[in-house]
Amino acid sequence: MDIDVRGPRFGAAVTTLVLAAVLVTGSAWLLAWQTLAFALGAAGGVGRSPYGLLFRKAVRPRLGPPTEFEAPEPPRFAQAVGLVFAGLGLVGYALGPEWLGLAATGAALAAAFLNAAFGYCLGCELFLLVRRVTVRTQ
Repeated sequence: MDIDVRGPRFGAAVTTLVLAAVLVTGSAWLLAWQTLAFALGAAGGVGRSPYGLLFRKAVRPRLGPPTEFEAPEPPRFAQAVGLVFAGLGLVGYALGPEWLGLAATGAALAAAFLNAAFGYCLGCELFLLVRRVTVRTQ
């Protein structure tokens, strides 16, 4: 079942704010929250992530009906990619080196910002690239 494209984009906007706050404060706890949000989105799909639930319950009812839909697999894969980067960032902030926390969090922030501001999902594009490569090699 396809999903409303506005949901993942809303999640990316919230993620952008959270990751920006992590970079400003250096808070490993805040990054741990974002890592959990990515994990839930990767495991259950973006609709089951905290930001997806917030979109469905509080934001979507205030919007008109969706006009664009997308397959759920690419955004779910993107959540898994975000989970990897947030996990690396969490390791860097909690255990060191700090540059790892900054770099991984910055990379995740850049990807989230691209999706939130321009609707360009790097993780989704990576999913499609991996899919093309694996289909050709089989």
